[in-house]
Amino acid sequence: MFEKILIANRGEIALRVQRACRAMGIKTVIVYSEADSEAKYVKLADESVCIGPAPVAQSYLNVPAIISAAEVTDAEAIHPGYGFLSENADFAERVEKSGFVFIGPRPETIRLMGDKVSAKNAMKAAGVPCVPGSDGALPEDIDAIKIVVKEIGYPVIIKAAGGGGGRGMRVVHTEAALPNAVIMTRNEAQAAFGNPVVYAEKYLENPRHIEFQLLVDEQGNAVHLGERDCSLQRRHQKILEEAPAPGISEALRNKIGERCAEACRQIRYRGVGTFEFLFEKNEFYFIEMNTRLQVEHPVTEAVTGIDLVQAQINVAAGSTLPIKQKDVVIKGHAIECRINAEDAYKLTPSAGRITQYHAPGGPGVRVDTHVYHNYMVPPFYDSMIGKIITYGDTREQAIARMRIALSETVVQGIKTNIPLHLDLLTDATFLNGQFSIHYLEQKLALHNQQTD
Repeated sequence: MFEKILIANRGEIALRVQRACRAMGIKTVIVYSEADSEAKYVKLADESVCIGPAPVAQSYLNVPAIISAAEVTDAEAIHPGYGFLSENADFAERVEKSGFVFIGPRPETIRLMGDKVSAKNAMKAAGVPCVPGSDGALPEDIDAIKIVVKEIGYPVIIKAAGGGGGRGMRVVHTEAALPNAVIMTRNEAQAAFGNPVVYAEKYLENPRHIEFQLLVDEQGNAVHLGERDCSLQRRHQKILEEAPAPGISEALRNKIGERCAEACRQIRYRGVGTFEFLFEKNEFYFIEMNTRLQVEHPVTEAVTGIDLVQAQINVAAGSTLPIKQKDVVIKGHAIECRINAEDAYKLTPSAGRITQYHAPGGPGVRVDTHVYHNYMVPPFYDSMIGKIITYGDTREQAIARMRIALSETVVQGIKTNIPLHLDLLTDATFLNGQFSIHYLEQKLALHNQQTD
């Protein structure tokens, strides 16, 4: 087992990984920007190293500074958290070539699954159901593109092969709109990801977003830990997640989960990973794989009893999984609300000092956050300041506990999206589990139309 791990991230995930390390008796090194010098996890670390000023390019994306910090502190491994460099194959390769262990998949696996075209081909080969679409990248000739898209059938969505985070995608309903959509998506893909390759998929009109959590060791043992429903999104960013997904039978869960596990064995995956699907009319369609820990991992931990961060670390250290698929039991229900520093309905960021803070408590309530009374929320990073997770024997109990938890939460001095969460938790469409990935956007648009 490692004696010291460097955590190359910030915010609540830095604290989450740090706590897992401390529970395992592992020392931690925190790297931080000048804007995060007063963060809780910096104070709690065994060692901390400032790696640059606030802008991410000069700090959290500054690979030479992170590697140097690992060298001077004599760390053995680097945990990337999520976001930033967590799915950067070049970073993973640099970490390993520098003599450290990257707590995540192999660089070649990250490359394979980071390119949406090669990922889809790998999934098809493993028998994982995929969204109908172009076989690989779209050709350069627009007439050839029109033929490909006509075979798929309108509407289609044009996607960047190297995309993610909701960027690099456009829905096209008519042939007349196709040429401009392809050009704009290619330009956006080149600017955002350094890769202009795009592909086309059938656009599902009203799907849910359901993902499967996988855990795989170095020896090729793979288990799935069930699914999460992440359909409540705004601007392609998840806001509320739950496990298990409403309405998914155990038979269907096991069928898709085992295909994901087999895919992991075929591509020699290592660590934790998430297969993301669109789900419509009782059919699953693979869209992408996240080769890292997910923000919403606590809901899976709640219903399985498995600590995913400790599992990540154990696998990275070469340990064999201590469980087989028959040992995984999905019990109860869990919900996670992402608490963002933003206007609840306009979604405008709200940086500033937290003048009063009180966290909720009670049975089945977990709070993952790095903020505290008098904490300064910096304007340079993602707006998420924490997560509230509730667990219950049933979905109804988890929802009831979340309503209570949110009503007890006090965050003053900045705006948060807690009012939106409270609104959702009494929403009939949410309560009956009949929502799609478009529902929250439609709800926000209607609210803003009525209040403007």
